[in-house]
Amino acid sequence: MFMNGNYNSSQQEKNTSGRRVIHLLLLMIVMFSTFSAAAQMRGMMRSMQGMGSRVGDAGSGGGRAGGGGSDSLSFEKRKFSDDSVNVRFRYLDTARYNIFDSSINDFFRRVPLKADLINIGHNGNATRPVLFSPMRMPGWDAGFHALDPFALKISDTRFMNTTKPFTELGYLVGSKAEQQISILHTQNVMPDWNFVMEYRLVNAPGTFNSQNTNHNNIRFNSDYTSKSKRYHAYLILLSNALQTAENGGITDESLLVNTNPAYDDRFNIPTNLASAAYSSRNFFNVKLITGNRYTDKHLLLRQQYDFGIKDSVVTDSTVVRFFYPKFRLEHTIQSSGYTYQFLDVQARNAENFYKTNYGFANVPDTVDLNSNWSVLKNDFSIIQFPDSKNPLQFLKAGITLQQFSSTPDSLRDAFGNLMLHGEYRNRTRNKKWDMLLYGEFYAAGRDAGNYALQANLQTKLGQLGSLELGFQNINRSPSYLYARKTAFPIARTSSFNDENVTAINAGIFLNGLKARLTFSYFLQSNYTYFKDYKTVAQYAPLFNFIRAGISRETALGKKWKWYLDLHVQTMAGAAPIHLPLLYTRNRLSYEARPFRNLVIASGIDMRYVSAYFADGYSPLTGQFFYQDKRKLSPRPDIAAFTHFRIRSFTAYLRFENLNTATLKYGFGFKENNLSAPNYPNPGMVFRLGIFWNFVN
Repeated sequence: MFMNGNYNSSQQEKNTSGRRVIHLLLLMIVMFSTFSAAAQMRGMMRSMQGMGSRVGDAGSGGGRAGGGGSDSLSFEKRKFSDDSVNVRFRYLDTARYNIFDSSINDFFRRVPLKADLINIGHNGNATRPVLFSPMRMPGWDAGFHALDPFALKISDTRFMNTTKPFTELGYLVGSKAEQQISILHTQNVMPDWNFVMEYRLVNAPGTFNSQNTNHNNIRFNSDYTSKSKRYHAYLILLSNALQTAENGGITDESLLVNTNPAYDDRFNIPTNLASAAYSSRNFFNVKLITGNRYTDKHLLLRQQYDFGIKDSVVTDSTVVRFFYPKFRLEHTIQSSGYTYQFLDVQARNAENFYKTNYGFANVPDTVDLNSNWSVLKNDFSIIQFPDSKNPLQFLKAGITLQQFSSTPDSLRDAFGNLMLHGEYRNRTRNKKWDMLLYGEFYAAGRDAGNYALQANLQTKLGQLGSLELGFQNINRSPSYLYARKTAFPIARTSSFNDENVTAINAGIFLNGLKARLTFSYFLQSNYTYFKDYKTVAQYAPLFNFIRAGISRETALGKKWKWYLDLHVQTMAGAAPIHLPLLYTRNRLSYEARPFRNLVIASGIDMRYVSAYFADGYSPLTGQFFYQDKRKLSPRPDIAAFTHFRIRSFTAYLRFENLNTATLKYGFGFKENNLSAPNYPNPGMVFRLGIFWNFVN
């Protein structure tokens, strides 16, 4: 017996085809990496040729004195510059180039899960921000965001330019067979044609029953500029397959510290969903038994053609040609597909959970809930450059046609939107002022009346530091899952109005103190939220939310540093939002260079949030919901770390959740913090990560 459809052979064929594509791309990446490494080995192999004859000559006393030829005792000396590379990158909608961050003091720069996010258990499970962060995207939104940090996005795609082929391989292993694999390769086919290939796997069997995760991300992007400098093309192919098992939380929190030694193995603690008899810790077994699978695929092609002024510089041997654009035509087409699925093939074992929380009259053998979307966007824009020699100053105006369609057939929905947008950017040549003005308005379609306005200003304050000011006002339709009928079991209190969010931000960086001060003020009305496992409601009155923070680096001597992140936030009004008043992260780090090519950072990393009513979590919908019955008072999360870098090799060694140590019923790491009611974090976790760069 099934609910809302089931797996069929065509679906399995699609999954098999997708895996074949993934395997093919992985093979291509490994081949590129192998070619790069082989090129580095050629010099070494040439120096080893004839080594036996040279040793023989030396032993007989008849060695040649300084003669040439293959028998001479000479080694190819590899210069340090041979292993160096200049890699720059920029994002799709910017013209400013950046460079990689080579610092090693912050482990969270290397993993998808960031320090200010809370997850419901293990690496890869559902997450939410600890700081207030309202949805600020107008137009259509599916509403599934619990796994967003583990997905690659169009907006964070990096278009690179490199002097040599560059490859970075990463491997992280942790407790309970957790692993993360990452591969990045980029090279310039020609001076004005580059491509980038990325792959990332996050796989974690988890500490508790039915907590395993398996996230696969693949991205290929390329940018090309013609010899005349008039034509530009940008291509992005992107795929995310995110899968997390769900257990509905443990049935009894007292079992975390219990006289029964069987519960020392957290896998034996009973959970609300997913009987342990059907669960596995085998990281090779990625079949979804009970949990959520979110997939999205994107193809984006942007083409530009410029009109402007030609110029050139003649040197003794070459002619360097330049082109200064005055006017640009731009077309962007993006095709996207989204699939959101909850599957439980052992639903009968959790009959009470489904009936109590979701109102099921009869619980089938298998619960299979799906929402599938196809999205096509076409945008045509015109860009004008007031100062042709300053590409960071431009005016842009455009029109976007969006088309949406959903399945399954019983809930098919098709509609469109017409969106107008305009933008002005200017970064002055002296780099003292940086300005952004942006607006978009949905003129027709289902989301007509949605809009977004944004203004940002950055300026340098001389030797004092720099100042940033920002303003946003967004009017948006509530996410589709919240407002319209889907296959998921959701009840609504009424029809909903558009949400409106105003955000005012300010930040100042003080060079002398190495400190950044931030202030954010939010005004919101028609706040849409889940009030329990399945019910969506809307809080109409206007309320405000204030957040202030400081980030500072303090030197405690020549080799000791203290990194502080402190945020205080509060709300005025009775909106159904509960977040901690205080969030802080402190790192005490010993940082030194004991040898010429060795950089080390070692110390303690501590995170803390004040007591608060943490949101509950609904596994069927992948949503966090408001609750005011259970207040959590977590211990500070404490980790000990040692990070080091030797030229292009970087390693991260960490022992996390040391705060879970306890002497109750024998020493162990059993005093687990809770990230949500009935959702404990794991005990002590060991992680070792290595990242290695290769240059051809």
